[in-house]
This record gives sequence, structure tokens and C-alpha cells, in this order.
Amino acid sequence: MTVWKEEQTARLPEFCQKPTLVLGCGNTLFGDDGFGCAVADYLERYYRIPDEVCVLDVGTSVRNLLFTLCLTPTRPKRIVLLDGVDLGRVPGELVEIDPADIPAVKQNDFSLHQFPTSNLLRELQQECGLEVRMLACQVSSLPEEVNPGLSEAVKRAVPIAAARIAAEYF
Repeated sequence: MTVWKEEQTARLPEFCQKPTLVLGCGNTLFGDDGFGCAVADYLERYYRIPDEVCVLDVGTSVRNLLFTLCLTPTRPKRIVLLDGVDLGRVPGELVEIDPADIPAVKQNDFSLHQFPTSNLLRELQQECGLEVRMLACQVSSLPEEVNPGLSEAVKRAVPIAAARIAAEYF
């Protein structure tokens, strides 16, 4: 029985096996929505990622990954999500959001904030006992058509968010 469990665990993706999972979410083709991806890339480029941390730029594919985590018995202890949001604050401002309080904005895109993603986050937090945190950045705007690249305010927030993640989890 133990050998079977070890073989099963060995086949799981890295993101299931590390204690801390940092996910950069967003769509880099839609301006500031690419904030989470930019922070994940910045962390990988400028920081040494500890062995117990997995940093991924998941783009718009976060739902599949979260669904996998809901189904597997082996999962991280904590998930940290990075994303851009529109909360009506000052562009570039960083804010922590509890998954239970994820705003119902950006309903027409591939964002973190639509069903079933917010439900999966709550499931992981409440039913599976994971620590789920979200560090979000107030966007300047979210274009309605393809327009890659971050605004200046959000670009300035990327290294600040990366330093904050590194200080707390690295």
C-alpha cells in the first residue's frame, strides 16, 4: 500500500507536491489583466525560488489547475494567487482579497473572478483546509479588445508585489 501511494505521488504534477503554490493569473493580451503573470515571471527571473515553493504563470488556465487540486489527496498547504482587479481604487495599489470576497467584476473575460474559479477557491479553503490568499493589483483599465502590455502604474507594482511575496514565502 505504501509503495502504491509513493508511486501515485511521484506521478503528480509539481504544483500538487510543494507546500506553497504561487499562481500568476491573467491574460497578457488584455493590458493590466496580465499583472499576475508579470509578477510570476518577475519572481522567476529575479529571485531564487525555494524548493518548497512552486511559482507558475497560469495565465487563464487557473480553473483546470484548481480543479486538479480539489481532486487530488496530495496538495499544497497554501495557495497564493496574483491577479489584476478593478475595485475602484488607485491604479497600481496592491490589496489582499479573501476568496470569499472576490468581486463579481470582469464577468465577460477569462478572469479568475468568474465561476467556477471562485467556488473552487472556496472549496479548497473551506473543505480541504488550504490557506488561500490573493494579492491583487488595482488595474488602470481593462481593454475590451486585444491590447497587450501593462500600464505604467501596474508595471511599477510588479516588483513591489514580487518583493512582498518573496518576503513572506521565500
